[in-house]
Amino acid sequence: MDYSVIPKNSYVELQTKNDDDPRNPRSHGKLLPLDEESYLGSKNSNGHELFEDVDGFDEDHSFEFHVDNYPLIVDGSNSNNHGSGVSGAVFNLTTSIIGAGIMALPATMKVLGLVLGFVLIILMGIVSEISVELLVRFSVLCKASSYGEVVQCALGRPARILSEICIIVNNGGVLVVYLIIMGDVMSGSLHHIGVFDQWLGHGFWDHRKLLILAVLVIFLAPLCALEKIDSLSLTSAASVALAVVFVVVACVVALIKLVEGRIETPRLAPDFSSKEAILDLLVVIPIMTNAYVCHFNVQPIYNELEDRSPQKMNRVGRLTTALCVVVYASTAISGYLLFGKDTESDILTNFDKDLGIRFSSALNYIVRVGYVLHLILVFPVIHFSLRQTVNALLFEKSAPLSESRKRSLALTVVLLALIYIGSTMVPNIWTAFKFTGATTAVSLGFIFPSLVALRLSRKGESLNLGEKLLSWMMLIMAGTVSIVGVVGNIYSLKSQSK
Repeated sequence: MDYSVIPKNSYVELQTKNDDDPRNPRSHGKLLPLDEESYLGSKNSNGHELFEDVDGFDEDHSFEFHVDNYPLIVDGSNSNNHGSGVSGAVFNLTTSIIGAGIMALPATMKVLGLVLGFVLIILMGIVSEISVELLVRFSVLCKASSYGEVVQCALGRPARILSEICIIVNNGGVLVVYLIIMGDVMSGSLHHIGVFDQWLGHGFWDHRKLLILAVLVIFLAPLCALEKIDSLSLTSAASVALAVVFVVVACVVALIKLVEGRIETPRLAPDFSSKEAILDLLVVIPIMTNAYVCHFNVQPIYNELEDRSPQKMNRVGRLTTALCVVVYASTAISGYLLFGKDTESDILTNFDKDLGIRFSSALNYIVRVGYVLHLILVFPVIHFSLRQTVNALLFEKSAPLSESRKRSLALTVVLLALIYIGSTMVPNIWTAFKFTGATTAVSLGFIFPSLVALRLSRKGESLNLGEKLLSWMMLIMAGTVSIVGVVGNIYSLKSQSK
């Protein structure tokens, strides 16, 4: 038998032949470093030290970790040789961020003013990236493969259940919003005409519920049935490209009207002149702070990253943040300049009117149809973490979802059916969006990551002074935004009812 030398810093994955609990995904394999220094202080499943020093074992403990019982299944620099590359991971993470929320950014810019709005887009991108890096760092420390696992490691099982409920509510609500937007754009709404109405006139083809169901069955179901998030890399790249098309069209039209002198003077700072203006300010702040929330998909993307390491995932996060800052700033500024005080909470609805330039009708179709396609391609990425979280919550003791195709398909069908029913019942998507943004999204993006960092910093990897201050700042900011957002939404609803 021929043997080849394995580099000292490589990894091998070992699997047991007779596991006590084959349903436990954590017991299926162990990733072991091949340099002996990495074994110092290592423990087996019973909590016993495997090595007391470099030269030998502790005589009082038997070597319970028998290498002969573990078949070598992967060698090389990492067991994850066939995962996603950096570009695929960047596209998937970017798609997790850029969804329907981008449509609300021009309206937030109208309320905040160009200067404060632009500054907040940059600052929130930086703070969100820091929280992602903390989440990755402590996920690796805990050997956690999901958001819920790292929360449980730091805060206990009740906190894990709460975090998973937040993911389910947040992602489920977002997917309901996506379906409603698709229906409104293609079949029309109370105040806006649909694309199909403009193309074909009224008929069965523009029936809203039927149209959403057709999109769900024909386009979304096959994509949502895929088992790995890496399989969505190409569709994620296409979704980012479609978002860029929207940004380019908005910027070009705004630039043309600016050169022609047909852009009204924009507001540079927030308006505090009336109670209504202050309420608007309270409502839009959660939208801005939650613009970069993608934390529920960080672990799935990291798990499938080729030759994964915290440093490589941090690179993915930074590239994603830079791309999203550019897209967000361009969309918010150009959209606000283009429509001014008439900018609606969903700027997509502004594109059913004459833009005042040549080929206005064609550009309107490009923007609206292109963004519906963008949402179709974003949908399965958000659904992936939703399905994983539901499985973790309901089938915690079962085998991993990747090992049970039937359970994966069953969960997919049930979740899509519930999301479709929700899209036919929710009366006001933006009110729901703002409430979830002020509660579940801010919890996933800032509250849980900062609590995890502060709690686990005592258990193995301490934070420096700057990181502790940032963690406390995120925690205080998130709590304040959540309270302000909920209160602002309640007062806003009361004002509308009057």
